Amino acid sequence: MTQSTLQKQFAEYIESFKKRVPQEKQDLMKKAIDELEQSNESKGLRVGDKAPTFALPNALNDEVKLHDLLAKGPVIVTFYRGGWCPYCNMELRAYQGILDEIHEAGGELVAISPQTPDQSLNTKEKSELNFHVLSDVGNKVAQEFDLVYRLPDYLIDLYKEFGLRVDEHNADDSWTLPVSATYIIAQDGTIAYEYAKADYKDRVEPSDVLNELKKVTAK
Repeated sequence: MTQSTLQKQFAEYIESFKKRVPQEKQDLMKKAIDELEQSNESKGLRVGDKAPTFALPNALNDEVKLHDLLAKGPVIVTFYRGGWCPYCNMELRAYQGILDEIHEAGGELVAISPQTPDQSLNTKEKSELNFHVLSDVGNKVAQEFDLVYRLPDYLIDLYKEFGLRVDEHNADDSWTLPVSATYIIAQDGTIAYEYAKADYKDRVEPSDVLNELKKVTAK
């Protein structure tokens, strides 16, 4: 099967990462993913569930309400870890690449992370994103979507060694993150599509999400 565009980008980055990072550190990162996959936490809401309503600040600190977005059409909501995550940045840029098609299909798109608005602005500007990049400080909305987990202590130490100060990006010291997840929320507030995985390298291709959006808007 031919790899999708995003999968190819991920595969290339992973190969580069393996060459740069000692195996014992790679093993620790894999251990953390395996432990999260085997746990009962952060599984995410499912198709048919009612999506929690939310009102969150965007990168300019203006409040964006899910209710207002749904008045225009179905909403793609993608939860990402932060602008420090290379996989997240690749994913967000891929969504930017099909943004016009999302709008043509009648949908809206928002991306949510626990970063502060200032950090979200950095993410938005760095990747030249023209959709709402929202700040869920404290992971309150992500918690309602059942996506939040805490990094294990050994991974926190490793992230600090890498210079990945998640606590500074998020302006809290909880070291909690949402699992990478993408939802399509129908106009009645029901989740029509979901893809949530403990492994942050396992993400749905945005073009596949677009196809699912078209199915929702066709009903």
